[in-house]
Amino acid sequence: MAGLFGRLRSVMSTRTVASQVFVLQVTVALLLVAAAVAALLLQARSDGEREARNRSVAVAQTYATAPGIREALRGPDPSAALQRQAEAARKTSDVDFVVVMATDGTRYTHPDPEEIGKKYNGTIAPAVAGGTVTEAVTGTLGPSIRSVAPVTDENGEVIGLVAAGVSVARAGGAAQDQLPVLLGAAAFALVVATSGAALISRRLRHQTHGLGPAEMTRMYEHHDAVLHAVREGVLIVDEDRRLVLVNDEARRLLALPPDAQGRPVCDIAMDPEIARLLESGRPASDEVHAIGHQLVAVNQRAMGPPPDGSGPCGTVATLRDTTELRALSGRADIAQGRLRLVYDAGMRIGTTLDVVRTSQELADFAVPRFADYVTVDLPDPVLRGDEPAETGTDMRRIAFTGVRHDTPLYPSGRLIHFVSTTPQAVAYARGKTVLEADLAAFSGWQEQEPARARRLVGYGIHSMIAAPLRARGVTMGVATFWRSQRPESFDDDDVSLAEELVARAAVNIDNARRYTREHSMAVALQRSLLPRGLPEQTALEVAYHYLPAQAGLGGLGGVGGDWFDVIPLPGARVALVVGDVVGHGLHAAATMGRLRTAVHNFATLDLPPDELLWHMDELVSRIDQDEDTDGSVTAVTGATCLYAIYDPTSRVCTVARAGHLEPAIVHPDGEVEFPGVPAGPPLGLGGLPFESSELRLTEGSSLVLYTDGLVEDRHRDIDEGLDLLRRTLARAGGSPEETCRSVLDALLPERPRDDVALVVARTRVLGGNRAVTWDVPADPSEVARVRAEAARTMEEWGLAEEAFTTELILSELVTNAIRHAGEPIAVRLIRDRSLICEVSDGSSTAPHLRRATTTDEGGRGLFLVSQFAERWGTRYTGTGKVIWTEQPLPW
Repeated sequence: MAGLFGRLRSVMSTRTVASQVFVLQVTVALLLVAAAVAALLLQARSDGEREARNRSVAVAQTYATAPGIREALRGPDPSAALQRQAEAARKTSDVDFVVVMATDGTRYTHPDPEEIGKKYNGTIAPAVAGGTVTEAVTGTLGPSIRSVAPVTDENGEVIGLVAAGVSVARAGGAAQDQLPVLLGAAAFALVVATSGAALISRRLRHQTHGLGPAEMTRMYEHHDAVLHAVREGVLIVDEDRRLVLVNDEARRLLALPPDAQGRPVCDIAMDPEIARLLESGRPASDEVHAIGHQLVAVNQRAMGPPPDGSGPCGTVATLRDTTELRALSGRADIAQGRLRLVYDAGMRIGTTLDVVRTSQELADFAVPRFADYVTVDLPDPVLRGDEPAETGTDMRRIAFTGVRHDTPLYPSGRLIHFVSTTPQAVAYARGKTVLEADLAAFSGWQEQEPARARRLVGYGIHSMIAAPLRARGVTMGVATFWRSQRPESFDDDDVSLAEELVARAAVNIDNARRYTREHSMAVALQRSLLPRGLPEQTALEVAYHYLPAQAGLGGLGGVGGDWFDVIPLPGARVALVVGDVVGHGLHAAATMGRLRTAVHNFATLDLPPDELLWHMDELVSRIDQDEDTDGSVTAVTGATCLYAIYDPTSRVCTVARAGHLEPAIVHPDGEVEFPGVPAGPPLGLGGLPFESSELRLTEGSSLVLYTDGLVEDRHRDIDEGLDLLRRTLARAGGSPEETCRSVLDALLPERPRDDVALVVARTRVLGGNRAVTWDVPADPSEVARVRAEAARTMEEWGLAEEAFTTELILSELVTNAIRHAGEPIAVRLIRDRSLICEVSDGSSTAPHLRRATTTDEGGRGLFLVSQFAERWGTRYTGTGKVIWTEQPLPW
């Protein structure tokens, strides 16, 4: 037994409370099951003995009164008469023996025939006396019960005895048969009890986090110590609104009596508002209540649903003394608000590189967040992008915002001369902020204009801060903050905030000023490099518009490298050029001038469009290589160009483009098409060919050239812009100038972010009465015919006085073509602003002008031509060359 309890103590010494509870529950369940099984076994034994007694008595008495038993006993041989019947009765009644005997105990029947005739060894005296005797004996079959009943005759006299016996084991067989079931049930009950104990132990382990008894004791001790040591009050109120727990801090904050714990809240003397909150049980988050001279923040939460599912539930309330924290947080809120104000100012001031707009953004931002009125005054040179004067106090008011508009302050746009005693003049001259906390004191600021100063004070403006707009060592103006509706005056903290706001704005204003200066220089440079007028020519009716990008939008450099040109060519032809240099600013404008000059130079060589672009590509590549080597200048790569040549006599327009948008053609009937000119690479990539297209234009058609700034915008993609251009051109009509205005009105944003160049050229045709052409066979005799045809034509044109000179020129040129070139040879006379003679042949060899000596027989033809013609030259075609001359007309 001692060993058993020792083992039990060992098991109970396990670490966690959950494990101990599990062992105890299993042990109790095991003991209960064992006790139940023992009780069931004892009950089964008792029931077996009772059953054996009842059965033996019943069998003995029943057989003693059975029919025929009396007759058998009176007969000569009772054994023979009763042995079979007795055995049958024994088997039927399931007893161990049924014995019929005489009154002296001699057996007539017995299960063992050898025992017949022997004496019965049990008690029979009570039965002989007429009663029934029952006794328990232990024999070879184990414990058994025997009963002896008398057999009486008709007179009640005992004439024999019947004994019946049955073993307890036989009588209790049913109970023993149920023993496995009982044991199984006991085992099942033990398993269920163990499983339940395991679940309870698991739940308890979760609740106690695997702590042992000592650890839990220490935990609750620590919990109690912490609960009463923290600087935060804790109260727990149950569903009956009774205060079940309160710590020391809560007692102090609420001045609770010592016996408060355990009493209803309504019966405890405390602050009425706190009492109502605790009694109501409603949730609360940082509700501040004044308790005496203290500010207490209260939080209250429900502990869970009420036990019966309705009515109030328990609550936990915490209380925190926030008296000092409120004062600190108030100052922190003010500081945080000012930091956020400065941060927001950095995000909202300086969105563009525009001096006026940036100044207005400062004024708009500060009202009403910081001041009721804000004015910004800058000298006029700053507005132009120049450095401000070091002395002088003449400034223009360029920004003004206020909560009202009927203020006596100077309006926007006015040029103000600040006297030296005003805060604005002092701030500008010294570069330091000036505070006038009380304007009604009239400490000198009113000398600017005393009457207006009195009106300002009467209007309610009571304090002012004048802060200089200073950046990079330069003072560019003054921002003035005024207060009227707020009763508190500006103080030193406000001065610091004003200086922060102004410092951020000043940097942006200085950036805008510098950008304005660069933009103005770039605009001046670009306008000086662009055409100032259109050259005289009759092939096209041209209108153009150029618009530089607005300064400071989206951080772009403003003026870009867009350009256009109209270049008269020999033979009454005209070249149209439009191009774009990627980038903005002075470098882009200067690069544009270089490329425009190069196009002019190549145009004088009368090159085809594709060949001209090839030369331009080579030029840009060389420029890029030179600038890459130097490293101080940005490369030009990215320039685009479109070059077109229109011939009014053939109505053919030859176009080639290098990375540029293709032109639009407006036919006389209003139909608009983009002809699909092959797109070459931008200039400067090198190594890729350019292709040209020949477009035959109807007289009165319009050729529209433009740069990408017209059709591309941040609010639409280029395809939408081209579609809008197509629709606008289709309904524009009118002259080229009207078409330009319609296109710009429809496609340009209010403030374009990129340069825009637009050229609209309406075609003209030199008709049959202004141009004649003859084919000339390679026969010297044809020279005379050509001279005759030329003389007749000159007579028809009213140019008889010019006929001799024209005949001489044509004679020399045709003779040279016949002698030194090959067919086909053709002559064309064109009457335009000058008289043009053209002789074409199939040779690509150009003649050279030289001075012949006195002994030379030839070589004087071109010399004579150059003397009689105002200009002459050679251009090459796909089949040969054309030598042309121009002669001035008399009118």
